[in-house]
Amino acid sequence: MNVTTALRVPAALAALTLLVFPLVKSEAVRAEEKEGAIVTPLLSKELVGIPGKEAVMVKVEYLPGGASLPHRHDANVLVYVLEGSLIMQAQGKDPVTLKPGDTFSETPTDIHLQSGNASKTQPAKFIAIVIKDKGAPVTRPATPEKSK
Repeated sequence: MNVTTALRVPAALAALTLLVFPLVKSEAVRAEEKEGAIVTPLLSKELVGIPGKEAVMVKVEYLPGGASLPHRHDANVLVYVLEGSLIMQAQGKDPVTLKPGDTFSETPTDIHLQSGNASKTQPAKFIAIVIKDKGAPVTRPATPEKSK
């Protein structure tokens, strides 16, 4: 297997798959759950002229009804929807429903409250580009902050 091998994980752990992506480039990760996501690493590249930064690109397919738990990236994230419809929401912002061709972005301080497939019958696919500190995890679990 190579870096483009699809990683199959339960939906709730999709974000955690991105966290361990640097450790599992050559092995498929499997879990026993009905709902889930398939995360396919596409590229990991140090950014020339921007010391200490790298870009990671992944293709994510949420299976019907699939979603991730609240998480954060501590990075700039750019999303482009390829297929299906997604519900995305950063803390403090309204949820948005995205269709093919739509985009979504996050900043390093955002908590990603919702990231999931809007359909219970069709898959949804998107590309995510994460610009982060070199060697830092792509994502980590987050507890939503309470409104003050």
